[in-house]
Amino acid sequence: MTVTSTLQGLALNLPPPLNKGADQVLPLRYENTLVRESLGSGDATRLQDQLSLELGRVAAISYVRDLSGPEPRVLRGGIGIGLGAGESAPLPEQGVMANINLVNVDIDSWIRVLEAAGAPGAPLLRPVATVAAGSQGYLPTVMAVRAKELTVQGRKLHNVVIGGSREGLTWRANVDASELNGYVEYRQSSSAGSGLVAARLARLNIAAAAASEVEALLDEEPTTIPALDIVVDDFELRGKKLGRLEIDAVNRLTSGVREWRLNKLALTTPEAGFTANGNWAALNAQAPAARTGARAPERRRMVMNFRLDTADSGLLLARFGMKDIIRRGKGKMEGQVSWLGSPLALDYPSMNGTFNVNMEAGQFLKADPGLAKLLGVLSLQSLPRRLTLDFRDVFTEGFAFDFVRGDITIQQGMAATNNLQMKGVNAAVLMEGKADLAHETQDIKVVVIPEINAGTASLVASVINPAIGVGTFLAQMFLRQPLIKAATQEFHIDGTWTDPKITKLGRKAFAPEGRPDAPPESKVGAGS
Repeated sequence: MTVTSTLQGLALNLPPPLNKGADQVLPLRYENTLVRESLGSGDATRLQDQLSLELGRVAAISYVRDLSGPEPRVLRGGIGIGLGAGESAPLPEQGVMANINLVNVDIDSWIRVLEAAGAPGAPLLRPVATVAAGSQGYLPTVMAVRAKELTVQGRKLHNVVIGGSREGLTWRANVDASELNGYVEYRQSSSAGSGLVAARLARLNIAAAAASEVEALLDEEPTTIPALDIVVDDFELRGKKLGRLEIDAVNRLTSGVREWRLNKLALTTPEAGFTANGNWAALNAQAPAARTGARAPERRRMVMNFRLDTADSGLLLARFGMKDIIRRGKGKMEGQVSWLGSPLALDYPSMNGTFNVNMEAGQFLKADPGLAKLLGVLSLQSLPRRLTLDFRDVFTEGFAFDFVRGDITIQQGMAATNNLQMKGVNAAVLMEGKADLAHETQDIKVVVIPEINAGTASLVASVINPAIGVGTFLAQMFLRQPLIKAATQEFHIDGTWTDPKITKLGRKAFAPEGRPDAPPESKVGAGS
């Protein structure tokens, strides 16, 4: 059987390159040939047919099928789309080979067309597990794809070259594009699960727009997210080079509740190593049998346990676009934080958690507080004119510290501490107060203690227990070293991170419990 047509008078509302107006000509040729293949043993034969479809120079598709069973079974096939002169998609000895060369490949558009048509046997792009067993043979087993732009699940890849294969429910491909390069494997689940994406990439670049698209995907039901086993040697996110990335995550169903569990997240750069684990699940989640009435949209919370080991804090901040804020500085930061929403989008108003900071051998540099924001406030470069001349040089060019340590708690985006310590060569600084992460404001008490002798140094080096806080620690210190009190100075810092207001408190401001009992002497702005 042969069917030919110019298709003139027929409009095709399909994604490129199969879209056309009614007046356009697109030559069509369809053939179905029935043959018998000799099996080489007497008169035994096998009934076959060969299907072929040509659409001008746009597409050429052919299949050889075995008709001896209850359903046709594809033996081999070739798919050629967008090929130039001299290019073809020949029939291989077995399997189905696809050769695609297009300017734009919009996989999302084709999926929408196929879903709207309800054609379970034709879709080359739908998940393999949803295609009938007899129809899976039509899908490519070997493919070569070239495209200037490829769109999949809302994300765009540019200058794409893919060489891939399929074995049952597993797709494998070597991919090279402007955004990534390496090996990708997708194992489609035969059940209701989302399968597994495994990747070993030399590089991966997620731009700001693509990161927003990923966040939008994560705002959907967690069942849409596959398990992840990903290693990237050179990872870049929103223009920031984050080094080596490792992700191990699973999407699992526990007691009828869907949970996305992050078993491992690791980022490694020459300056630091970051490791984390956690989970992303619905708040007050219930199994389907326990739900009654209409379902309201589920709010999901990300809980993350993390640790940051730093070899050079200054270089690490520079990697994130904050140069000349800190020089050197090594140590660690670890704790747990949680927030509502996507794992990739920190939501400060809903953030809760606790963590500990312990850094050594560094120096805050004299920098615009607007650049480093809260770090600019903690650098204390705004204090020199409120200090005695003996200590002005300690802070003017940036406070050099032996250590910075303390505990921070976060409740609904409000970070607070009552035992932050910074010790330098000639002075020590104790802090307690809070900072609003969402509105970028602070309310902090700062105590500057001179290093009078070795005894003072040993006292200041003592770890402040968060159960007692700075006030009780100071009261105990003044009882043991009364001379410290006379030289100690206290300040109050409030306002915004970019424009902190400094108030110097009186010398006799310390009551036995370590609280101020005298009015402030004066108030000055950050530039005074």
